[in-house]
Amino acid sequence: MHISTKLSIAIHCLILINEYGNKIKLTSEMMAASTGCNPVTIRSIISALKKADILSVKFGTGGTTLNCPPDKIDLYKVYTAIEPNAMKKMIGIHPMPSPLCPVGKNIYKVLKKPYSKICDDLASSLKNITLDEIINQYHMELQ
Repeated sequence: MHISTKLSIAIHCLILINEYGNKIKLTSEMMAASTGCNPVTIRSIISALKKADILSVKFGTGGTTLNCPPDKIDLYKVYTAIEPNAMKKMIGIHPMPSPLCPVGKNIYKVLKKPYSKICDDLASSLKNITLDEIINQYHMELQ
């Protein structure tokens, strides 16, 4: 199973935007250099965050800013903006268990409840962490 790194890239970009967005015009190339990934990936993430109304991007002259204070942006909102189906894909049940096997024909019913709880717990955890907390941790690391 592969867990996407898009959330950490998005958080990295949001910290950059919070720290420098009002001082300089951050480009996808600048954010790509900071994150170590491709500018196309950055543009895709920024586009998703804009669509979710987390960011504003000025066309023409450029410039990206947060649409609300960092304490109003939780990681669940960021995660679902960049990975809309991730919670469903994160932990799934194999699609073709044998209907002839007692385990195979019941595995979906057996796993549905615990898997749902795992996803609910993760969503709850992500909702309880704000960008402001992440930014404060970043500032503490600078000291």
